[in-house]
Amino acid sequence: MNAFKSNIYKYLGGTCQYLIPLYQRTYSWEREQCARLWSDIVNLHTTHKEGHFVGSIVRIDEDSAAGSTLAMIIDGQQRLTTLTLLLVALRDYAAVHSDYGVNPNKINDTLLLNQYETGNAKYKLLLTQSDREALIKKIENAPIPDTLKSRVLDTYVFFAGQIAKGEIAPSDLYDAIGKLQIVDIVLDRQYDDPQAIFESLNSTGMDLKDSDLIRNYLLMGLDSATQADVYHNIWRPTERLFDCKHQSELLDNFFRDYLTMKLGRIPRKNEVYKEFRAYHNGSGLTIRDLCQDIYSFAKHYSDMYFVRSDDAVLKSLYGDMKAIRMEVAYPFLLKVNNDRDKGLISTEELCEILLLCVSYVLRRAVCDIPTNSLNKTFATMKNDIKPSDYLNSVKAFFIPLDSYKEFPDDRRFLDAFLTRDIYHMNRCGYILVRLENWDNKSAVNAEKLTIEHIIPQNPHLSADWVSALGSNWSEIQKKYLHTIGNLTLTAYNSEMSDSSFADKLTMDGGFRQSALRLNKYVVTQSTWGEVQVNERAAQLGEAAKKVWPYPTLTEAELAPYRKQDEAAPKYTLESYQYLNAYNRILFEKLNTRILNLGTYVKREFKKLYIAYKADTNFVDVTIQSSRLRLAINMKFADVIDPKGICKDVTGVGRWGNGDVEVGLDSLDGLDDVMVIIEQAFRLQDVE
Repeated sequence: MNAFKSNIYKYLGGTCQYLIPLYQRTYSWEREQCARLWSDIVNLHTTHKEGHFVGSIVRIDEDSAAGSTLAMIIDGQQRLTTLTLLLVALRDYAAVHSDYGVNPNKINDTLLLNQYETGNAKYKLLLTQSDREALIKKIENAPIPDTLKSRVLDTYVFFAGQIAKGEIAPSDLYDAIGKLQIVDIVLDRQYDDPQAIFESLNSTGMDLKDSDLIRNYLLMGLDSATQADVYHNIWRPTERLFDCKHQSELLDNFFRDYLTMKLGRIPRKNEVYKEFRAYHNGSGLTIRDLCQDIYSFAKHYSDMYFVRSDDAVLKSLYGDMKAIRMEVAYPFLLKVNNDRDKGLISTEELCEILLLCVSYVLRRAVCDIPTNSLNKTFATMKNDIKPSDYLNSVKAFFIPLDSYKEFPDDRRFLDAFLTRDIYHMNRCGYILVRLENWDNKSAVNAEKLTIEHIIPQNPHLSADWVSALGSNWSEIQKKYLHTIGNLTLTAYNSEMSDSSFADKLTMDGGFRQSALRLNKYVVTQSTWGEVQVNERAAQLGEAAKKVWPYPTLTEAELAPYRKQDEAAPKYTLESYQYLNAYNRILFEKLNTRILNLGTYVKREFKKLYIAYKADTNFVDVTIQSSRLRLAINMKFADVIDPKGICKDVTGVGRWGNGDVEVGLDSLDGLDDVMVIIEQAFRLQDVE
């Protein structure tokens, strides 16, 4: 590696051509970064500084056939491209303002072009993908097609506008640009690892996304021919699957879910790239095979996210997933889709599994079970799949879930579905539309429909409504207003407003003119009150059980999955040898406080201690004759212990998890102990 101090004019002034490799991300500086650079340049002039450091540019040089130097830019393309665009804008301004003391031909012939070269070789900087065409057209002053989209064009417009404002004279601007200092780093292919250097560089521009790092890692080490083949035939098609405004963010999410699916655990967000490299090194896959595998799973991921499928049922289920924002299940569903491709399950079985996952998420939402740790549930779910009994093993996984992982059965689901405030759920519209279209060969288009309260929301009900609801009308309105029995869909919400029930039935666009099945019961009624709301809710509840079904297995089908649990010994509080009247009181008070930390806290009676867990165990309680001994799952150095009650048991054999021990021998110390327990609880990664 060799490093040289330079400035932008010296850097661009030779005969070298700077090439952005095809695996590099496209130009991505936004107005914020460009404005910062502009401010630095103006400040450089106004303060009369001798120079300003703008960062390093890392390259690998290759000799071209003509004997000139071709430099592959490893890092620094963003600032090099931005400065080039600033020079193009200054050249264009000088070309029509010749009295401002800047020679446009000098900029063009020494900083933008290698004038003795032809074709693409004549451009000092050659970008990648659509950016290349955009920069060349600006350098050549050629018309820009309406179809050409690139940040290159946005940056040019920004700098052209800044120059035209006259904040700094063009000649002063030219001089100030020449004072921008860079470090020119040239790597030696024989001794330097470009990828390692690339990863360690601390860029002053926009942070690289995980997908950028992964792309560079996979493609940088390939020879030119293989690199071009893999990029154009595998990697670029993968990126096109995610063609949307937030492509980079979506690709990053995909790679995290891809790794989750492969590893059976969730990588931390700041370690996705590190985990990807480790996965590749242990997979034995070639770069080409790994890229092909990524493409296969990216196809499934993007189909789910963008709701794409030739199969109508599958597409509908993808739509359900999108509607209830079920991305948390993607790691597991990536595997299931791939297993369908491998022939392990049929499309019909795939659809049934998808429906169960949708039901699981929807029923939990209706029952108001916190979403904490849902990602862990789906991340580890693949470990319980039996390829020889695929569908049943999925059902058998869901059925015994309890506590914060519970799949609500029909009884619990209906109890909540009939009585809770559905209207203020963010999935209310989806629920009503899905009930309307379930098993309906003539599905309605819900785009023009809105949610209608049959009993109006206005607390000052009309005399007709007060008469219909009775003397306790206010309590009835409050109790049932937002429940499923009082909600429907209409295209005439504003017209209905606070109208009487009779008017809502008969008005233009009213319930009797509606073809919606949701209103089938409504139109048979002559009045609307508590009885009608409950009767309709019961009918919709029966439909809801079918729309979002609970997994069912016969005892014979479930038996193979229960044997292990049934063989394990069952422990209760009475199982512990040293339990007595005194420590029972201590335990019961402590137990209540711990369980109140969150509805997803789960308690398990183990052979020698009682474990409390959210994601993992955060405190374990051992019952001793005169006290409770608590193992706190934290590093001793991390615990905040204002009362000095903690003991460091790092490396000491104890029942339970963690390096911190606390004793509880009286209720007076309960608050102090809970301060320590809550610290361990907050460390649980349950989102």
